[in-house]
Amino acid sequence: MARGKLRIYLGAAPGVGKTYAMLAEAHRRVERGTDCAVAFVEHHHRPRTEVMLHGLEQVPRKEIQYRGSTFTEMDVDAVLARRPRVALVDELPHTNIPGSRNTKRWQDVEELLAAGIDVVSTVNIQHLESLGDVVESITGVRQQETVPDEVVRRADQIELVDMSPEALRRRMAHGNIYKPDKVDAALANYFRPGNLTALRELALLWVADRVDEYLNEYRREHRVSTIWGSRERIVVGLTGGPEGRTLIRRAARLAEKGAGGEVLAVYISRSDGLTAASPKELAVQRTLVEDLGGTFHHVVGDDIPVALLDFARGVNATQIVLGVSRRRSWQVIFGPGVGATVARDSGPDLDVHLITHDEVGKGRGLPVTSGTRLGRSRVIWGWLVGVLGPVLLTWLLTSAAPAVGLANDMLLYLTLTVAAALLGGLFPALASAVVGSLLLNWYFTPPVHTLTIADPKNIVAIAIFVGVAVSVASVVDLAARRTHQAARLRAESEILSFLAGNVLRGETTLEALLERVRETFGMESVALLERTGETAPWTCAGSVGPGPAGIPEDADVDVPVGDHMALSLRGRVLPAADRRVLAAFAAQAAVVLDRQRLQSEADRAKELAEGNRIRTALLAAVSHDLRTPLAGIKAAVTSLRSDDVEWSEQDRADLLEAIEEGADRLDNLVGNLLDMSRLQTGTVTPIIRESDLDEIVPMALGGVPEDSVELDIPETLPMVHVDRGLLERAVANVVENAVKYSPAGERVLVSASALADRVELRIVDRGPGVPDEAKDRIFEPFQRYGDSPRGVGVGLGLAVARGFAEAVGGTLHAEDTPGGGLTMVLTVPTAPDRRPEQPDLSAAATS
Repeated sequence: MARGKLRIYLGAAPGVGKTYAMLAEAHRRVERGTDCAVAFVEHHHRPRTEVMLHGLEQVPRKEIQYRGSTFTEMDVDAVLARRPRVALVDELPHTNIPGSRNTKRWQDVEELLAAGIDVVSTVNIQHLESLGDVVESITGVRQQETVPDEVVRRADQIELVDMSPEALRRRMAHGNIYKPDKVDAALANYFRPGNLTALRELALLWVADRVDEYLNEYRREHRVSTIWGSRERIVVGLTGGPEGRTLIRRAARLAEKGAGGEVLAVYISRSDGLTAASPKELAVQRTLVEDLGGTFHHVVGDDIPVALLDFARGVNATQIVLGVSRRRSWQVIFGPGVGATVARDSGPDLDVHLITHDEVGKGRGLPVTSGTRLGRSRVIWGWLVGVLGPVLLTWLLTSAAPAVGLANDMLLYLTLTVAAALLGGLFPALASAVVGSLLLNWYFTPPVHTLTIADPKNIVAIAIFVGVAVSVASVVDLAARRTHQAARLRAESEILSFLAGNVLRGETTLEALLERVRETFGMESVALLERTGETAPWTCAGSVGPGPAGIPEDADVDVPVGDHMALSLRGRVLPAADRRVLAAFAAQAAVVLDRQRLQSEADRAKELAEGNRIRTALLAAVSHDLRTPLAGIKAAVTSLRSDDVEWSEQDRADLLEAIEEGADRLDNLVGNLLDMSRLQTGTVTPIIRESDLDEIVPMALGGVPEDSVELDIPETLPMVHVDRGLLERAVANVVENAVKYSPAGERVLVSASALADRVELRIVDRGPGVPDEAKDRIFEPFQRYGDSPRGVGVGLGLAVARGFAEAVGGTLHAEDTPGGGLTMVLTVPTAPDRRPEQPDLSAAATS
């Protein structure tokens, strides 16, 4: 069975007319005789959209019960049974109600497509999964319902439904999108002109990329090798020299002349890693091209002209920008050069621009290699074996074993040449071959003690010896070099793997990363420097080791990270081969620094948001909860002062009692507010001393009825190490809260027990209890759990209690009471066995 085709209407923003366009297409298909059915379309009470549903067959929806309510979803089984040629399914990213066949609606659509049914659907650009963070940064709203990009990219057809921001806002103002009571809020928030313009740009860019994919796919399927100049793509060939900046700026100007021009800078390095390019200059050029809106690419290729042309044709480029060769005139004998070769082989569909610059004809350095980097001692031993070894061997052969034979003599000298190659590399081995051949000729080839050779066979033997010695030395040196390269690449891969893991996990701090750089490269100090502008002074964002560099010029090695940051190292000059890994470290250091600063900003923003929430709640408390006892006091005082009513002694007593209760409540509320403000500002300074818990707890029960609490505080408990005043306030708040929620006639149990170096105070009630997910939330400021009415407090009691408990080094958390209810567990430290005497300060000094 052939798979169905998927057509998607992609909207730049809500309300641009995706559903309307989908329904209009359905009417056109029905008029042409196509079997169409509406599987699920939501008109959201928009009159124009609702009218478009008339005349189209609608498959009945499936009703699902969830949390006492009835919801409707697309009935996949009914659509499969109906099996229309085309099914209309609105809102592809929609999350289905629990109990549905699939979690997401796009999964329902996949079933319809697998069954051979064509589907027409709708998506807004903000619902694409990859754009979630971008959309949130633009609109401030996080989209909870998303669809994977791959699902949309696999669509056979994607049509953009677009509308200018002004037109969309007019539609909104006319009531064509939302109800009138929501229009003002929508226009002032999500549908601001800036938001709509940014969303529109996202949609256009995403669709443009998809069009490029269609075009490339078509060219691959039809094997189109020629370049189609659908838009100007300009490839800039960089060598790592200073002329690259001129080429990039010239290419950017060329791109600006055509609509939608694109600049792609490419640097081609050899596969053996040998290069004369400056890593610092390449980093500057990468930043420049990205600032100009282009992209930077690093390609490996031994044949630079071929690699450059392959890259240009692979990206469907229309122009190549190269600099005029820096080679001197006499160097033309080595070949026509990269520019001339590219221009010759580019063909008629690819224009090549050769740009003049200040470096023309000044020459360019040859690639520098550090050889096998075997170490100074090994190279010295290689030269000793290669030069002195043949001399010693000659002395032994002439004095101890003169009749060994020329063939064996040659093998012994060849052994020394191989040993020199293994120890010191190619050049000591070549020296050994030359010295060995001369000694063989002088001492062992007739006539001896002359450089002439009488027998032609000996001439051939000496020539073969030299050839074999040179060949063996080259092979051994090459093997040593490859072994060294493999070991180096393995070490680099381990380091880069370490960096990649840290990037994903976000574990490494800046100091730890800089210390890793210092250890990896054996440097004395490492510093990450930054500045705010080209002329601004450098500042140190982080450093490790003694005497870090204050400016990049003072460092032995510096790696730029963008225009205003550099990683500076002191200790020794590093070879060019080490700079690749060092550049990765530098980039990671910049990322870690940005992450730390973003985290600090996020923490500060969280603190500000929390402070703002506290202030808002405080204003609400002052405006309502504090006014409630004041209103009661005001009413009672007004009644007592009234001359129109003759109050009895009992009535006067009741009114005075009401005034006293209101004042007590007001005093309690103001006290909690002041305590919370002290905790928030960090001005609580506990005075810690040894205290008896059986003295503190009874003092904390003054605010509750006498018969509402049962005490079980053993006299054998150890002394606790706390602030008496703070602990008393914490216990009082917790007990008052427990009494408030306890059923009538049920007493709150307050018991204590010793556990290791701590004492636990448990306040047990038989109230309604608190579910696990709310146990931490009840300790937040201005929180009331359940249906607690307004006017019974500002929701600070438990927050203050936990704050005071933590201030004295204790903890406060909630547990379930066996059999129902809530148990508050207050844990405080016991006093040490021996400690210096402290003055007996009054508990009032801490409150």
